[in-house]
Amino acid sequence: MSKVVVTGLGFITSIGNSRDEVQSSLENLRSGIEWYPGFDDPKIPIHVLGTIKDFDTASMDQEDWTFPSQYRINRSFLRSLSPHVLYGYCAMKDAIEDAGLQTEDISNPDTGMFTASAGSTSSLVYHVNHLREYGAERSQPKAIVASIAGTMNFNLASHFHIRGATCGYVSACASSGHALAAAFEEIQSGRQKRMVVVGAEDGNTECILPFASMRALSLNPDPATASRPFDRDHDGFVGTGGGVAMVLEAEDVAVSRGASIYGRMIGYGQASDGFSAVLPQPEGDGLIRAIEMALKRAEIEVSDVDYINAHAPSTPMGDIAEIKALRKVFAEKGVSPMVSSTKALTGHALSMASVLEAAISVLSLKKGFVPGSANFVNPEKGAEDLNIIPTTEKREIQRLITNSSGFGGANVSLVFERA
Repeated sequence: MSKVVVTGLGFITSIGNSRDEVQSSLENLRSGIEWYPGFDDPKIPIHVLGTIKDFDTASMDQEDWTFPSQYRINRSFLRSLSPHVLYGYCAMKDAIEDAGLQTEDISNPDTGMFTASAGSTSSLVYHVNHLREYGAERSQPKAIVASIAGTMNFNLASHFHIRGATCGYVSACASSGHALAAAFEEIQSGRQKRMVVVGAEDGNTECILPFASMRALSLNPDPATASRPFDRDHDGFVGTGGGVAMVLEAEDVAVSRGASIYGRMIGYGQASDGFSAVLPQPEGDGLIRAIEMALKRAEIEVSDVDYINAHAPSTPMGDIAEIKALRKVFAEKGVSPMVSSTKALTGHALSMASVLEAAISVLSLKKGFVPGSANFVNPEKGAEDLNIIPTTEKREIQRLITNSSGFGGANVSLVFERA
């Protein structure tokens, strides 16, 4: 069984579009959440968003988009993209470069790619309305591949000439966690030598606003305090978009080519609540089993975990369920790993959340810091039993877990260690 390591990271996020920017934001608790013009409407009760800087993808005409000049994209490829695919492309390009890989390393039968996104609501609505108004013969031929849930997989697989395993994962906020778990299996089993995992979301009005109808979003108009995981004053999550990519490789392959290694992925667990299409199981039952499975698969004990990057989206029910799960697995056994939720700074990236937080976690492993949980002032009931750190700590740790939970009660826990 091959050991699996992380050799490349790419970030297009609210807190930075490079590894250095992301690290600086985490170390200094610098939030990427801002007042968002797309919510400037009296009928919209929310006001803030984790915004993507240096990109403007508001137009439905891709040729009007602006993005950093280092990402050169030809017109034909650009015309088949939705905003999140652009973000995913940029993140994947950066991750491949960070890993020191060449075209031939990516385009071969031993390298695959798994992606995670919910598709593009804004693009889908636009194209369907155009089709109804003008008819099929006057509509965009690439409307489907530019908008539906698999759009990132279609476009990136063809553009990067991926010849190994490819698949797009859609399981709400656990999507990219499932993609990372599946990529781990592909490499550990020897079916693939290398996998690229990409998560991305549009993070625009049409992407985020539907959650307001569920009463899931924060109504707090202050960007600095709207996202406050584990705090009793939390009133909903703050959405965000962007793209994050991770390159996973068999350790012997990475070592043989002299790759720099961020960390080693050593296990995962997944379990469903079997409770509700929308709400978490109140006692955190599915997450408990996912964490316990992850520890068993990684062949470690609860006392071996130094840090947990929690899902904790800043929703009362979600945070409380995870508090109960962490108390059950760790606190009741007298174990107190450091805990934080980086969503306080980034916002909640939906199907991209798992890969964003996994990438943040392995970056912290490599660089010797543990991200703080910003805006944690008044602990939610039960949170006082956990070692939630309100500020970033300079500390080298050995092992960590990152959790994700999504609609339908999907729970994924991933385990990484220092390589």
